[in-house]
Amino acid sequence: MTKIFKTLVLAAALGTAGLVAMAQPMGAHDGMMGPHGRHVKMDTAKMEAMATKRADALKAQLKLTPEQLPAWNTFLTAMKPDASAMPKHPSREELDKLSTPERIDKMRALRDQQHKDMLAAMDKRDQATKTFYATLNAEQKKTFDAQHMRMEDHARKGPRHSAQGAKPAPKTPQ
Repeated sequence: MTKIFKTLVLAAALGTAGLVAMAQPMGAHDGMMGPHGRHVKMDTAKMEAMATKRADALKAQLKLTPEQLPAWNTFLTAMKPDASAMPKHPSREELDKLSTPERIDKMRALRDQQHKDMLAAMDKRDQATKTFYATLNAEQKKTFDAQHMRMEDHARKGPRHSAQGAKPAPKTPQ
């Protein structure tokens, strides 16, 4: 075989393999994207344990009075994610029965509902935070503000860039 023919056969094989890989159906996502775009399975128990640990640490730092504990408990309850609000995905069989425009419309409607549900949950948490914050004294408010800013920074930049565990950015060759 000539070198050009071998190259064409190899290119066709690689192209076919790429198309087959792209055509694979996406399965149900029971995780999240981790570093470097890798799919990571969520360990719910581990996440709950970490949230409890953070809540306990904040509670200790705030030095809450017995009168503030009911507001604290209401605040914690509101902060917990609502399992019933998790996104609902149609079954593959249900989607297969629809034409492409119908699938697009169905997915758009689901996405719109998920956005509404997410905004409602965020509003609920915001209101719970404001209500709890109103029960704090001036010193507790300072502590809460400092911790809340760190949590926002952590959420915005990710765990590798938070104030506590800040790591320098990798140097790129120039």
